[in-house]
Amino acid sequence: MIKDLTEGKPQEVLWKFSIPMFISVIFQQIYNIADSVVAGKFAGEDALAAVGASYPITMIFMAIAIGSNIGCSIVISQFFGAKKYKEVKTAIATTVIASIILAIVLTFAGLFGSKALMLMINTPKNIFTDGALYLRIYIGGFLFLYLYNIATGIFNSLGDSKTPLYFLIASSIGNIFLDLLFVIQFHLGVAGVAWATFIAQGVACLLALISVKKRVMAIKTEGKTQIFSYEMLRKISLIAIPSILQQSFISIGNIFIQSLINGLGSSVIAGYSAAIKLNTFTITSFTTLGNGVSSFCAQNMGAGKYDRVKEGFKAGIKMSMLVAFPFFIAYFIFSNQMLGMFMNSESITALKAGKQFLMIVSPFYFVISIKLIADGILRGAGAMKVFMIATFSDLIIRVVLAYILAPYFGSAGIWTSWPIGWLIGALLSFGFYIKGSWRKGVKIN
Repeated sequence: MIKDLTEGKPQEVLWKFSIPMFISVIFQQIYNIADSVVAGKFAGEDALAAVGASYPITMIFMAIAIGSNIGCSIVISQFFGAKKYKEVKTAIATTVIASIILAIVLTFAGLFGSKALMLMINTPKNIFTDGALYLRIYIGGFLFLYLYNIATGIFNSLGDSKTPLYFLIASSIGNIFLDLLFVIQFHLGVAGVAWATFIAQGVACLLALISVKKRVMAIKTEGKTQIFSYEMLRKISLIAIPSILQQSFISIGNIFIQSLINGLGSSVIAGYSAAIKLNTFTITSFTTLGNGVSSFCAQNMGAGKYDRVKEGFKAGIKMSMLVAFPFFIAYFIFSNQMLGMFMNSESITALKAGKQFLMIVSPFYFVISIKLIADGILRGAGAMKVFMIATFSDLIIRVVLAYILAPYFGSAGIWTSWPIGWLIGALLSFGFYIKGSWRKGVKIN
């Protein structure tokens, strides 16, 4: 199932590679959303708010996992595109070893600092205990989350986007089943939702790592392969660290915004929690398509096939537009029904806040989708400097505007900061692509 993305018609190759990735993210988001749906419907509005209040903090940990995924996948993709298979094996082994060490360190740091983080974002007292409990259990399973993302990055870099899909389908079904069992049958509330995710991610992680080992052993190479290389770790870090910083700063920005929202009461927090889960579904879909474009770009950069990179960008834009349209229709026209999955009709204030967010943000999905595809090209080519400029501009503008507008327009002012930041970030990312900044990226091999 290893796939060379440097051969065949670019658009056809990219579509076949990206569609399983997109289906994977659908299942991944389904079980992320399931936590909030089960909490809100069966444990109450406060439970939904508790899960939502801890969400920006959990996203910091997710950001580190995703950033590491990007770093290893681009390096491995470039080596794979250049047919340097011994280096591919060394990069994979080095990544796994370094990831285990980093994940363990972050897990202990997170467990000891979870309450302090919840206090930092002004979590209301009525949801603090449940929010902190959910966060501790989530962080306790971070090793599984991290290594699963690393395994996914390895599969994608080898042109295999189908294997992670199979694991994710099984994990999603298991997570939803456990959510319902722990919350409805055993009445564990927020803790039940957290433990369901912990167990589902753990099983998916172990299966993925076993499959990665088999896949790597099947790659034929001559001579002994180096298991760990500091030089290889340096090369991976050149891409991974900027990607981690980019993802982490976005999450930190979301913490500042969450702090603003927490001052508006638990009902608004609940509404935002539901709406942001829906929004994350959309953005993660675009990001996944962007990651597919990154792997395609990285392999072709490694092979020196620059014209195929341009074709990949065009195909990525077409895919992102097709994905953006149904999300826009669902959230803009059917926002009440979408939010109704999370809350009962009695939660009037929460429903109003969530609907307002979706109505303001969803028309700009077409804009952010272009940015994330352009980012995929920049990142896949190793043009991390311009990639980070475009990303941080979006984030800084979004956070600053939220604090400026909130005192005058309340939650509507906070929501409005999203599309403005996206628009400016998209102009920068697209501009860097048109300028050809991606041609000046770092060639790892």
